[in-house]
Amino acid sequence: MITNNKLVLASANPGKIKELQQMLDQLGIEVIPQTELSIPDIEETGLSFVENSILKARNASALSGLPAIADDSGLEVDYLKGAPGIYSARFAGAEATDAGNRDKLLEQLAGVPAEQRTARYQTVIVYMRHASDPTPIICQGTWEGSIAIDEQGDGGFGYDPIFEVPETGCRAAELDKDRKNRLSHRGKAMAKLLLQLQTQ
Repeated sequence: MITNNKLVLASANPGKIKELQQMLDQLGIEVIPQTELSIPDIEETGLSFVENSILKARNASALSGLPAIADDSGLEVDYLKGAPGIYSARFAGAEATDAGNRDKLLEQLAGVPAEQRTARYQTVIVYMRHASDPTPIICQGTWEGSIAIDEQGDGGFGYDPIFEVPETGCRAAELDKDRKNRLSHRGKAMAKLLLQLQTQ
């Protein structure tokens, strides 16, 4: 199903690239980040994770001639009516850093009691066989948790140091990579995708 066991990963995010490469290793698939092919990011003009994932995968496939995988992920905070959502990576502005995004979120939740700090990570992963694929594979994953009042842990990326994982009692940034891949939104979506790639 995957031509020459190669596909392009439509991301320039080092943390995301590393996680997805680890998950795809088991299928013997060579994952080529789009940056290695000088493929620029496409503007994320969609209004949902699904739309943005499709835009990114189609762009990478069109410019590489290879099958492509893209994911669009974000954090939904119930107290903020689902924000930052699809704007998670640029919550603190167009040139925002992970630390800047976390700082802004903690500021907006200052004084909010623990029971109202529920949140979840969402991801949608899209696999496109070619740029004009009319039926891309779309897999979604969710990771429930809450937003802590401070940062802990030095692993992961994004909001991981403030994302409290209820089943572990620690932050996403404190989990080792294998455990995180089993529990996380991206891990759940990727498990669904791997199953579909193996059975088609």
